[in-house]
Amino acid sequence: MKNVYGHTERIFEKVTSTVTSILGNSITFTLALIMVLFWWSNKEFYTQSIHQSIGDIIFGTTFLSLFIIQKSFNRFSALMHLKINELITSHEPASNAVIHAEGKTEKEIVELAKEYVDLVDAEIEEKNKEIK
Repeated sequence: MKNVYGHTERIFEKVTSTVTSILGNSITFTLALIMVLFWWSNKEFYTQSIHQSIGDIIFGTTFLSLFIIQKSFNRFSALMHLKINELITSHEPASNAVIHAEGKTEKEIVELAKEYVDLVDAEIEEKNKEIK
């Protein structure tokens, strides 16, 4: 059962990563913009009530905002990873296991987090022994 869950989790992470990349792509935004403009240029758009037209405009704008926000998040995330990787590599005692952590599976990230919690707990115990 764990094997099935692990396999499903890996597939889901790959799909999520791919979809995130596609939604944050400028070509996808351009296609979405063309689709929204085509939708707004439809004759039905001009014959419906003002409330329906406003609703369609809001819906179209919100739809396009999804792509803009995703592109912004992808860029921010990539820059943050670069900065963190630079900090890790510039600090000699730092563990290089977390470099490119964005490519790790959720299970690997949880395992790394547990290792760091264990390190912190060990340091706290060591300091408590020094105090006593």
